[in-house]
Amino acid sequence: MPAEKICVARIGAPHGVRGAVKLWPFTADPLAVLDYGPLSTKDGKRSFEVETAREAKGHLVATLQGVVSREDAERLNGIELYIDRDQLPPPEEGEYYHADLIGLAAVNAADEPIGKVLAIHNFGAGDIIEIAPLQGPTLLLPFTNAVVPTVDIAAGRVVIELPAEIEGDDPAQADI
Repeated sequence: MPAEKICVARIGAPHGVRGAVKLWPFTADPLAVLDYGPLSTKDGKRSFEVETAREAKGHLVATLQGVVSREDAERLNGIELYIDRDQLPPPEEGEYYHADLIGLAAVNAADEPIGKVLAIHNFGAGDIIEIAPLQGPTLLLPFTNAVVPTVDIAAGRVVIELPAEIEGDDPAQADI
């Protein structure tokens, strides 16, 4: 079941002394956060209007309506900003909103349960899928077609092709 709200940005540290903030967008086009109107906290109790934004190195420098001092901006650091899901276009074939993947069952090619999807990360070298396995430590795997050949949101699952060393089938570990 798709998420009702989608996180599109996170407010970061203040930028300067007049209330500007670093804004970390999670949209394909970083400036798209200007197109969605007011952004709210997940619980909907607070709303923020992005007045201006310009691209900086890896983030936006933005001004938010009513935030006029560095102190105002400091109090907002870390707040995630959401929009209603219906404000977004449907994803293209083979594309997914990260929020739709979180919580899906992770199974292997034989449809045996591995765990569930905790998160999708990107630390700069591509997407990483984080799996909470039924046993053992959390798995961080590259989100590629080779590792995640099937995503079936309607069925509530992703198929994960685990590397041999994780599966326990590493030939280097076999008895000789």
